[in-house]
Amino acid sequence: MRPTITAAQRRIGGREFDFDRRAAVMAIVNRTRDSFFDDGRTYDLQPAVDAALAAIEAGADIVDVGGVPFSPIAREVSESEEIDLIVGFVEEVLSQAPTAVLSVDTFRSAVAGAAVGAGAAIINDTSGLADPALAEVAAKSGATIVITHSKAVPRTLLPSPRYDDVVREVSEFLSLRVQQAVDAGVTPAQLIVDPGPDLNKNTLHTLEIVRRFDEFARLGPPLLAALSNKDFVGETVDRPKRERLPGTLVATAWCLERGARIVRAHDVAATVDAVRMAEALLGLREPTNLRHNI
Repeated sequence: MRPTITAAQRRIGGREFDFDRRAAVMAIVNRTRDSFFDDGRTYDLQPAVDAALAAIEAGADIVDVGGVPFSPIAREVSESEEIDLIVGFVEEVLSQAPTAVLSVDTFRSAVAGAAVGAGAAIINDTSGLADPALAEVAAKSGATIVITHSKAVPRTLLPSPRYDDVVREVSEFLSLRVQQAVDAGVTPAQLIVDPGPDLNKNTLHTLEIVRRFDEFARLGPPLLAALSNKDFVGETVDRPKRERLPGTLVATAWCLERGARIVRAHDVAATVDAVRMAEALLGLREPTNLRHNI
């Protein structure tokens, strides 16, 4: 059964999205020296812009840029430095691709405000409104906001997290934060939720989240599945981060079948193909062309 999505048809930035009929691919660009996956390859501005434009050419619907690693052991990045990293990127990408939908991965309201002011359309908050002013930025600007489950204060270590029922507890957290955002003036058409695979969770927790992904659809907003090359994939199939694409794509297709409508990806071209195939199997998309035995 298809999920009932709140405000499935919506405008984000310069594009129309219909999450009843299509899933969106969110490309990842990290402007960090010690990023989880690309080891600083897109830290400098021009490589980051080139990566964003290449992702759009490969079919990405959204480009998500981050200036601060989630890991607490990575280098500290000040608020002013994060703003410099993000704003210049947003301005440069939009100067070359004016209709691009850009997302900023940040837990700081000042950074979110500066990025939205420069043209970013989405605030991707991996802290679950640890900074309540993020909801106010979204409410005042009209930007979309992703609310993610994360138990710890941003960039602090949470060793051996414990849950009695991880899906129930994550759902309750997200429900409360969604209401917090609404109370701050955010409309339902601005909301996306992310259960936060691997964020303050071990592999068994994340596998349970993915296994029961359909239960998060009951929350209403479109679901973001942020699975790309994460440790739960590596620990499940015993692969280093550079060899996790097959496992990532299987988990991605699984979540799409269970209601995910945005998927975050390092390998955009392969993910776009996986998403389109999943859409066709779900009856959401017709084949691009029909020649075989016609």
